[in-house]
Amino acid sequence: MALTEDHVREELKKVIDPELFVNIVDLGLIYNVEFEASEDDDSKQNVMIDMTMTSPMCPAGPQLIANSKQVVSAIDEVAEVEVKIVMTPPWTPDCMTEDARDQLGIF
Repeated sequence: MALTEDHVREELKKVIDPELFVNIVDLGLIYNVEFEASEDDDSKQNVMIDMTMTSPMCPAGPQLIANSKQVVSAIDEVAEVEVKIVMTPPWTPDCMTEDARDQLGIF
């Protein structure tokens, strides 16, 4: 089975923000997912993720990065995972899904 962005995003939903108790995909923290062929194994791909934080000094940042790498690395078709923190465009509550807004009581 080919690795897709949807598959990676589904796995990233397992990563829960420890302060807001909402997954990072629904929070809108995942901006981009890209793939690159692995040089070591033709059957696997490297995954590059652009991710943001709700604030530049988010104390949960290192935990969210580590957890993201862990869940994506567990996918059989993945060789390596790189998570890059980006702050442009800045995160706003508008980035959240309706599910996340409902969970947080934002209407």
